[in-house]
Amino acid sequence: MKKLVVFFAAFILLTVNQAFAYRATDFSSDSKIVAAINLLEQAGETDVLRNLQRHGIRVSFDDLTSYTYNASKTFAVSTYNKYGTRVIMINSIYRNAPVEQIACLVAHESMHVKRVADLEEETIATQKEAATWVRLRSASKAYPDSRLTRRLDKLGGMYMASSNGNNIIQNKIASNGFYRAQLGIN
Repeated sequence: MKKLVVFFAAFILLTVNQAFAYRATDFSSDSKIVAAINLLEQAGETDVLRNLQRHGIRVSFDDLTSYTYNASKTFAVSTYNKYGTRVIMINSIYRNAPVEQIACLVAHESMHVKRVADLEEETIATQKEAATWVRLRSASKAYPDSRLTRRLDKLGGMYMASSNGNNIIQNKIASNGFYRAQLGIN
């Protein structure tokens, strides 16, 4: 009887672990993105992976000129393909960015769950991006001097300086003209 109980306990444990296992290749075939997703998994970012899996999201590098009016300034987008499936497209100009930075962009875009973002969702997504950067950024690594590095460093600083009563990231988004127009903030 004891052996039977141990067997069933082991079976249940293995089944549950398998149910929560993620294969990065389910989300992308690009080796850089797969490495970024694996990094997110190693860092314990299960909410990111859960969102990717729940929505069947595919992630790729893409030329964003047909998706946004100012593609050169857009880091990534979460949108729907012609089949109605959610996709995350990372601006192809960042293809050579460090894997930690790609992971931050994936983390941000994975937090978008509504068809049209609002202030709350954009704040959550941006905070996730910032928190991921704070967690993944290596102090011993030299990152390229790029728009993406400067953005992530700035967001990381705002995230670290925020407090319960003063959400600097949310305040910055709410006062930004681009986001005010995009999110319909009066």
